[in-house]
Amino acid sequence: MSCLSKFCTCTNLECTLHPTRHDQGCAPCIAKNLKLGEIPSCFFNLLDNAESRTGDTFEDFADLIIKNRCK
Repeated sequence: MSCLSKFCTCTNLECTLHPTRHDQGCAPCIAKNLKLGEIPSCFFNLLDNAESRTGDTFEDFADLIIKNRCK
């Protein structure tokens, strides 16, 4: 738990990459996302309606940004 960053907004505590489940901080999650061409949940969680997204790609993130701006 000491590796949990103060800015971590991830609520998926069941994920094996969540910082509370190991001592490597955010690095494993970031590495997985980079490999898959995705953006970590913590970035999405900064936006309204993040739970409405269909995926974690850069395009999904951009779409959510646009939707939030058009409110």
